[in-house]
Amino acid sequence: MICMVLAAGYATRLYPLTENFPKPLLKVKDKTILDWLLDDIDSAKEISKYVIISNHKFVEHFENWAKNKKLSAPIVVLDDGSTDNDNRLGAVKDIEFAIEKENIDEDLLIIAGDNVLDFSFGGFINYFKEKNATCVMRYFEEREEKLKKTGVVVVDDNGFIKSMVEKPPVPPSNWAVPPFYIYKKDDVKLVKKGIDSGCGTDAPGSFIAWLCTQCDVYAMEMPGKRYDIGNLESYKAVEEAYQGITIR
Repeated sequence: MICMVLAAGYATRLYPLTENFPKPLLKVKDKTILDWLLDDIDSAKEISKYVIISNHKFVEHFENWAKNKKLSAPIVVLDDGSTDNDNRLGAVKDIEFAIEKENIDEDLLIIAGDNVLDFSFGGFINYFKEKNATCVMRYFEEREEKLKKTGVVVVDDNGFIKSMVEKPPVPPSNWAVPPFYIYKKDDVKLVKKGIDSGCGTDAPGSFIAWLCTQCDVYAMEMPGKRYDIGNLESYKAVEEAYQGITIR
C-alpha cells in the first residue's frame, strides 16, 4: 500500500501564518501536523512508499522536511507546478498527477495533510482489508451549514455507500466524509476515467462520489475526532486541545 498526502493547498484563511509556509508543517504540541499523521500510519507497517504532493511555492519546505524524516518506507515529494491559489490543480487532478508520475499500481491510502486527529489509522486499514473494496470514513455532523461544505453519504447498515454527493445544497443525510480514503488497487486505475467522465476535480471526494456509481465503496464510522484547522482561531484552539490528547 502507498500513502499519498495531499499537501498542495495554499491555506489562505490562515494568512499571514501560511503566506510563505505550508499548513501541514505547522506545529501542534511538539510535532508538525504531518509528523503526527505519518508517524501513526507508519506504525501500521503497511506502507511501501510515502508520496507527498506539494505546490511549487512550498515544495522546498517539504523536501527539507523529508531529508530529516525517518519512516519505514521511502518518502517522495512531488511538485505539481502550481504557484498560487488561482492556478492550483485541485485535489483530484493532483491525485491523477501523482499516480501517473509514480506509476502507482497498488492499494492507495490518501489523506489530506492538514488534519489533526485523536485516533489511529490502523483501524481504517483493517476495515479496508475486511471489505476488500475502496473505503472512506464518515462521521455524524449535526450542522447543516457544515454538511453543505463537504461530501455527504447515504449508507446501509453494513457501511455500503448507496450514494454520495459533494457539497450538497440539501444534504441527504448527516454522514459527512472527511478527506481520508483507501482506493483499492483496481480502482486507482479509474481516476483518469472519472476525470474524463466529468467528475469534479477540486474537492478530493468528487472522485469517490463518481466511483460509487461504478463499483462498491464502503464508509467506516470515524472512531474519534478530527480537528479542522481552517483559520488562526481554530489553529490556536487545536494547539490547546491537543495538549491533552493521546492517540488511540
